[in-house]
Amino acid sequence: MRDDQHQFLTLLGQLPARLTAEQAAWVLNCQPHDIPALVAAKLIKPLGNPPANGIKFFATTDLLEAVKDRNWLVRVSSTIYQHWHAKNARQKSSGGRPVELAPLAD
Repeated sequence: MRDDQHQFLTLLGQLPARLTAEQAAWVLNCQPHDIPALVAAKLIKPLGNPPANGIKFFATTDLLEAVKDRNWLVRVSSTIYQHWHAKNARQKSSGGRPVELAPLAD
């Protein structure tokens, strides 16, 4: 968050109505790269119908309400653990090398 945004929100005394993936990660105390796994598991839902490669926004009220539910938090934590366990296992099975993409045809 930029300094001017932070100052404005401090004066306003509340969070913005829509949060970016990075800001949603701050609220959930996770990393921004964990957000797509949570969306895929349908634990959080972006506002509207954003394109797959578009910027996604999340409703602040939905997130703040959800974080009060301990069972939901357990599901979030488990989803993140499982996501990274599976990703690391895939990388380990490829010999620790990043997966190489086929060269583009001219």
